[in-house]
Amino acid sequence: MFGTFIHILKNDGFLGLYSGVGFSQPSQPFLVPEHKLTLPQLSASILRQLTYSTTRFGVYEELKDTFTTVSSAPSFPSLIAMASTSGFLGGVAGNPADVLNVRMQHDAALPPSARRNYKNAVDGIVRMTREEGWRTLFRGVLPNSMRAVLMTASQLASYDGFKRLILSHTSLEDGLSTHFSASLLAGFVATTICSPVDVIKTRIMSAKESEGLARLLANVYRVEGVNWMFRGWVPSFVRLGPHTIATFLFWEQHKKVYRRLRGAGEEGHAV
Repeated sequence: MFGTFIHILKNDGFLGLYSGVGFSQPSQPFLVPEHKLTLPQLSASILRQLTYSTTRFGVYEELKDTFTTVSSAPSFPSLIAMASTSGFLGGVAGNPADVLNVRMQHDAALPPSARRNYKNAVDGIVRMTREEGWRTLFRGVLPNSMRAVLMTASQLASYDGFKRLILSHTSLEDGLSTHFSASLLAGFVATTICSPVDVIKTRIMSAKESEGLARLLANVYRVEGVNWMFRGWVPSFVRLGPHTIATFLFWEQHKKVYRRLRGAGEEGHAV
């Protein structure tokens, strides 16, 4: 991994480390060789986060608030169920931008005459709907949603679970140190759970011949043993770990500001 890092710096410069930043999933880099980031692709990535991430975090937090009482909080299995539900809905909401992301990235590998040349995310969504119908926006929605379920359950539910354990069994308070520790552990769990799914998805999509899932798993296990499940785990964690930490640190601060503003607003309304 370190050798790859140095190779990219030497050949593509610092910005080369961010090539493919518009991708919605880390398991798809092989789809577009030698990709360079452009503003239209960045707009598609931002649209994807605005739909996928806001939906899964918003629904999860709303479900937690609904099932939390003064005397009790949702159990860990309940948190997993809530996170799975919010992840599935987030996957559905973010799928149009996901399809657009892949298409805009794949354009670089097509001959000029075959390129779609979407101007930006909005233009891409409008043109896909007008030229190919609205069903195009939801291609691959089931596998994308299933992965979103795994990612959200392993991230959000595990974060809350680790946070509870830290607050209950250590002297740390509900502050930055606790948030950092819980998010680091959540990133570890999310990488571990999603790694086998990403490996399978990559093998299926990059295979030259089509074969069933059971046959693929049998062949991979025969050649590589159980180690295939965590091939590429380290670079995945290097990407997902800091992402998870930053996400939850900002999320916790956002919740504090939101609750403070909502409390001030309710007090003003009462007066």
